[in-house]
Amino acid sequence: MAKYTGPSCRLCRREGGKLFLKGEKCFSDKCPVSIRAYAPGQHGQRRGRVSEYGGQLREKQKIRRIYGVLEGQFRRYFQRASQTRGVTGELLLRFLELRLDNVAYRLGFGASRAEARQVVRHGHILVNGRRVDIPSYQLRAGDVVSVAESARTHVRIVSAVEAAAGRGFPEWVSMDTTELKATIKAVPVREDIAPDLNEQVVVELYSK
Repeated sequence: MAKYTGPSCRLCRREGGKLFLKGEKCFSDKCPVSIRAYAPGQHGQRRGRVSEYGGQLREKQKIRRIYGVLEGQFRRYFQRASQTRGVTGELLLRFLELRLDNVAYRLGFGASRAEARQVVRHGHILVNGRRVDIPSYQLRAGDVVSVAESARTHVRIVSAVEAAAGRGFPEWVSMDTTELKATIKAVPVREDIAPDLNEQVVVELYSK
């Protein structure tokens, strides 16, 4: 499967803000976005006028890169959201938020979404007691997500859970840090998802 293999911090700088792609580095003074708050490249410091289409495109790219999905995947999420009853933009974010790799990241089973995706791929995550190694697996309210017994002592998982606990877990999950197990209490509503995302302009972009 194709995936982006370039420098992650370059993506953050291109989108003009932290996408939290590098785990704890994003919360430290070493974050390149904090040091060089402008786009990468020779002409990165030149702030040209952005068109309406350009703004819509940048927001789409920002959301897509935050959740680590490719263009084809993102478009399929949008099509599913547009065919489901409800507000399309909110449904789009909800589908992305309920991906197994994203939930694993929210619970601290990985320091970043990329690391959480790797943890899922390696079969270290259980859903309702069954091993699931598909990062895009869609979770539902009532599902129980846990770390497999064989991986509960992994240093990186333990340290990532401690860091996540310090920042606080989402209100739509009930987390047991001792058992490394969480229950999805309810599907996230718009207020539970990053407030700095503007999903409406993405809907406008795809509706053209």
